[in-house]
This record gives sequence, structure tokens and C-alpha cells, in this order.
Amino acid sequence: MTTLTEEETLDGLRDALGALKDREQVAERLLVSSAKHSFDPDKELDWDAPFEEGKWFWPPELVSLYGTPLWHKMSEEQRIDLSRHEAAALASLGIWFELILMQLLVRHIYDKPATSAHVRYALTEIEDECRHSKMFARVVTRGGTPWYPVSRAHQNLGRLFKTISTTPGSFTATLLGEEVLDWMQRLTFPDERVQPLIRGVTRIHVVEEARHVRYAREELRRQMVTAPKWSREFTRVTSGEFARVFSIAFINPEVYTNVGLDKREALAQVKASGHRREVMQTGASRLTDFLDEIGVLRGAGRRLWKASGLLA
Repeated sequence: MTTLTEEETLDGLRDALGALKDREQVAERLLVSSAKHSFDPDKELDWDAPFEEGKWFWPPELVSLYGTPLWHKMSEEQRIDLSRHEAAALASLGIWFELILMQLLVRHIYDKPATSAHVRYALTEIEDECRHSKMFARVVTRGGTPWYPVSRAHQNLGRLFKTISTTPGSFTATLLGEEVLDWMQRLTFPDERVQPLIRGVTRIHVVEEARHVRYAREELRRQMVTAPKWSREFTRVTSGEFARVFSIAFINPEVYTNVGLDKREALAQVKASGHRREVMQTGASRLTDFLDEIGVLRGAGRRLWKASGLLA
């Protein structure tokens, strides 16, 4: 299959979801939205307010051990403490992921016209991600927990992925990192059981990430229609492997040690938890439905997505 030009792409080209949208028009709308609805977390959030007694740092139903035998043995105080450490671990994971995303975006626009709205929006998104990463780092510090880096193996896999990823692979990975956490955060920011600071952080992230998801979805649709066959096939496999890595990295086992639990027992119970499996699959379902429709979830890649636990 030959790669299509931009003019051919805009000339009535379609995928399973309908006609592809004009790349510049999408970017222009996102730029307008960014100008109206962007936030400075340092000014928007009250970082000095004390945490409220008895409030969670993550909704209990989203804490990894929820509903397991260990959970039923834990005191309420220990459960809330686990939510504090898991919120910090997810913030740490988010920074790792956003550093990868920023590099992939820079690579995506490297040879594109800097005056285009598409490139200007990519640069705007990078600005957003810089603020998000600083916000996540600050919430870890404010929560009084350790920093939770991903494993050395996953750090190195991230370096490899950044090197070999195709453009559609990059946008698929972008959506994977954004949409599962976005689903969880949409449950978090209106939840009055959760600490106000955490609700504020997730509210900002949800509002700004909605634009990032729109940008990535539109570009991935375009790429899956116009990219060469080898690139699309390679994307299916690499995205499946990234889903597997992401699902493992989503839980940092050190959180269990730091709240006084046996991490091997805790990990085993999380792995056996039907509730946890349902949470992860529900969080990923909007994304996997979309990827299935546009032809990403096929062949070996689909099997890897199922092995990740994110696809039923």
C-alpha cells in the first residue's frame, strides 16, 4: 500500500468511523480550547492546605486491593494509607509516561511545517504535559510518600519503544497511557470522599487531557488509513506489547511494603481479583473499542492486548 498525500487524505477518505477530519481544522479548534481552558496548577491549587482526616487519596474502589481478603483484614487507616501510596505511584507512572509522550510528539513534528496549526497544537500539548509532570511531582512530595519509579526493565523498554515506534504506534501508546487514567480520574475529581488537593489535580488533568485524546485519536485514524502496511502491522504488535508493559507497571509493588503488607501476597491477590480485572478492563474499554474499530486490535497484537488483561 502506498502512503497517501495530505490532499488525498482530505479528499473524501474514510475509515470505519466515517470521513477523516481536516487535520488543520481539528488543531485550530483545539488551540482555541487550550486558550480558554488551560490551568496553572501552582496558582489554581491550594498546596498548603492540610489534608483532611479520614479522606482518601484515591477512591477506595480503584485501590488495587479493594475487595480482596487482604483488604478485609486491613484497618480503615491502613486502607487510606495504601490509597495515598498508590496515588503517588500513579503520579510517578504518569510522569514516566508523559516524558515518553513529549519525546514522541517532538519526533512527530520534527519534519512538519512549524507554522501549521497541527504543529502549534503539538507544542501546546507539550506545554500542558510539562505542567502536568511538575504537578504530579509536587503532589508526590506533598503526600509525603517516596518517589515510585518504574522498574529498570521498563525504563529500558521505554527507551527502546521511543526509538523504534512508528507514528501510529506512538499515538496508540499515547491513548493507552491517557485514557485508562482519564477514566479513573473522572471518577476521582467529583468524589467528595477524596482529598480536595487530589480532586483538584485530577480535575485539571481531565480537562486538559480531553484535548490530548482528541488530537491523538484523530491523528491515529489518519495514520491507520495512510501508513504503509508494514507500519500498521508493526504498530499492532508494538502496541500490544506496550499494553502488557503498561498493565504491569500500573502497580508498583513497593506500595505494599511501605504500608506494612507482604508484597508477594498482595500482588497474588490483586492478580486473582475479579474486581480489579473488571476495573482495568472497564477503564480501557472505550479505548479498546475505538482501536478495534480502526483496525489496531488484530492478529498477534490482539493476543498481546488480551494477555495484558486490558481486553476481555
